[in-house]
Amino acid sequence: MKKIIFVLLIVITVSSCSIFNDIGGMYNFAKCDFRLKSVENIHLAGVNVQNIANKSQLSPINVAQLIAAVASNQFPLEFVLNMEIKNPNNQKAVMNAMEWILLIDDIEMTKGRLDKRVEIMPNNQIATMPLNFNFDLKKVLSGKSADAIINFGLNLAGAGNSPTRIKLKAKPSMIIGNYSVPYPGYITISQEFGNY
Repeated sequence: MKKIIFVLLIVITVSSCSIFNDIGGMYNFAKCDFRLKSVENIHLAGVNVQNIANKSQLSPINVAQLIAAVASNQFPLEFVLNMEIKNPNNQKAVMNAMEWILLIDDIEMTKGRLDKRVEIMPNNQIATMPLNFNFDLKKVLSGKSADAIINFGLNLAGAGNSPTRIKLKAKPSMIIGNYSVPYPGYITISQEFGNY
């Protein structure tokens, strides 16, 4: 009987330590600095438009592809947004998932959830989290002309690798015990490091 009680005490102690570590990791994550570092692999309707500022820089075939796509039912915009997280704490920071809302020019483009554990090492270490986006630009900008929709996508690409027009609202969460505990409210992440 004493052995069973001893084993139960060890299990409870280990579980408690694990929960406290999880809480500490989430607390540290809340004190991290965030920024949107770069945008890469920008494709409009399957056409690579990275570093293209206007239609005159595209081949005639690519222009025809874009015009045909915008005239159809969908005009997908795809890109990778690289978010950097800097941990100024003296212990690692942890999150298990993140709800997000993507804004371009303060217009909500799409939203979703990333279910991935991320650990950022302490003492100002920086982790890069690539986020893949794919959404229908025609649906988001409904009512806009074909030229306006194409130019919107090209202007995003024309900023080069710099995500100046993009903001990300993020709500990280942590698994503590068997429960998902979200950060209270969204943090808005832009191009400069900051704790929002």
